[in-house]
Amino acid sequence: MSVISLVSYDDALASYDPVMGLEVHVELGTKTKMFCGCSTELGAEPNSQTCPTCLGLPGSLPVVNAVGVESAIKIGLALNCEIAEWCRFARKNYFYPDMPKNFQTSQYDEPIAFNGYLDVQLEDGEVFRVEIERAHMEEDTGKSTHVGGATGRIHGAEYSLLDYNRAGIPLIEIVTKPIQGAGHRAPEVAKAYVAELRELIKALGVSEARMDKGQMRCDVNLSLRPNGTETFGTRSETKNVNSLRSVERAARFEIQRHATVLTDGGTIVQETRHFHEDNGTTTAGRIKDNAEDYRYFPEPDLVPIAPSREWVEELRTGLPELPRVRRARLQAEWDLSDKDMQSVLNAGAVEPISETIAAGAPADQARKWWMGELARRANETGTDLSEQPITPVQVARVCALVAEGKLNDKLARQVIEGVLAGEGEPDQVVEKRGLAVVSDDSALGAAVDEAIAGNPDIAAKIRDGKVQAVGALVGAVMKATRGQADAAKVKDMILEKLA
Repeated sequence: MSVISLVSYDDALASYDPVMGLEVHVELGTKTKMFCGCSTELGAEPNSQTCPTCLGLPGSLPVVNAVGVESAIKIGLALNCEIAEWCRFARKNYFYPDMPKNFQTSQYDEPIAFNGYLDVQLEDGEVFRVEIERAHMEEDTGKSTHVGGATGRIHGAEYSLLDYNRAGIPLIEIVTKPIQGAGHRAPEVAKAYVAELRELIKALGVSEARMDKGQMRCDVNLSLRPNGTETFGTRSETKNVNSLRSVERAARFEIQRHATVLTDGGTIVQETRHFHEDNGTTTAGRIKDNAEDYRYFPEPDLVPIAPSREWVEELRTGLPELPRVRRARLQAEWDLSDKDMQSVLNAGAVEPISETIAAGAPADQARKWWMGELARRANETGTDLSEQPITPVQVARVCALVAEGKLNDKLARQVIEGVLAGEGEPDQVVEKRGLAVVSDDSALGAAVDEAIAGNPDIAAKIRDGKVQAVGALVGAVMKATRGQADAAKVKDMILEKLA
């Protein structure tokens, strides 16, 4: 990709107003595919989970997965959508080698859920409402692996391998209405929306929504219009963005790219774009088709779906506690101010802290370690908190060792360091590194006597009533024990000896 000089982000927003549309594909966690009985389990040998239906062989007939329909309705209800009383599938016709029947079974003008919204909270606590156009059911394609090229794409590859295990896995595509009025915060809104949607999907239990595994993918549509105008500009669609950070970066880059083209008197091409994780840029894919180019028509092999109102209301009453409600409850349980809870949210620490508490740690200690030592390390490595190689159960064990007096905070940080480095469980790190608190009274007594003897002036001040001077002697003992003493116990021993 040739390097292009972009206008600054602030200059872009000084002249243009961004309009976004986000399309999120969620791979449902059903045991079988959307229209056949093949397994959806990950990691199987290529093309071992296929049948005539998901391979599109002549004479095969699809059957709708009832759990897939139920999951779609749950998602629609959680997104405050209307649920269709009658809807049907359609054929979306296009040729790709990873869709062997040459059409995708999807929903076109009659989705299962429509006209909803999702409120998302930004980093400063502002709530932004994203309106939902539709949530519809469809099937995933197979997977293409292009071998021999420098980029991993088909251009320049020597050959391609096709795995149809994924073909037919149920998807829900959630499409927003045009997101307007976000201004300079548009990239932040995009990230916050996908993050909130991911938490909602996980809370519903319909998918793990792992973006790193392709279970949730986002297409970022973006256009610019001159400030003060109403007509939308030509949009680009950055495909299959697979992390929250990348969603934000893709939106930001496209705002700057569009503004650069328009400022230079150029024309935006309606096309798909590829996002590059390494440098945060996008490059052109293919000219974007309009809906009519797909020649949609009703799927003749599937009957329409007409969920009864009784069933829909039963599903509504069975919805679990949704993320925003749960966060409010946890804030009250953890006794956090709005500012502190916002910090926890911004750090992505709600789940790690909650799971650490569930593993037996006090709330204040769980928050202390995730928001302190572990958040610092996540920032240093540029990774998400949830990606740190330590589990909530392991953090809870560190908290327990501190509570039992076997570790102090300094030693606990070293234990966490060892766990992050792959040295084993917390107890194993303590043993391997020899990090346990010195609890032998005779050994501590000897260190205290040595510190008093080596600092007679300070000892004299303490005897004269200047108790604050004890810190120097505590420091001497901690140094002598390599930080492996209980500082509070050492202080008490010194004061007792000098009383």
